[in-house]
Amino acid sequence: MSLSLFFSLGRTRGDSVTQMEGPVTLSERAFLTINCTYTATGYPSLFWYVQYPGEGPQLLLKATKTDEKGSNKGFEATYRKETTSFHLKKDSVQESDSAVYFCALSDTVTGTARGAEHKL
Repeated sequence: MSLSLFFSLGRTRGDSVTQMEGPVTLSERAFLTINCTYTATGYPSLFWYVQYPGEGPQLLLKATKTDEKGSNKGFEATYRKETTSFHLKKDSVQESDSAVYFCALSDTVTGTARGAEHKL
């Protein structure tokens, strides 16, 4: 059994999040890293959302300050201000992880969200 990964990016005004382009295929139990880098002024809040087939998007994890680690369901991401990154990682992916994954940021001043998506 394998998992296929698809990527896209989003950019609006000066703030954006960017994910690597795909597709990529992983086997079950493989280590997963979905790269997400951002461009923003200040310290935005960073988010990962997941959308399982037939469902709406739901928050997977978030971080609001530098070096904060978000984790949920075996996934984790660490807010790295020095590399402007919030890479999503999981030690062992399962078929049940098949979904669309969205990296997003929110400007802490305006609350405006920007996002990119990733299909697993």
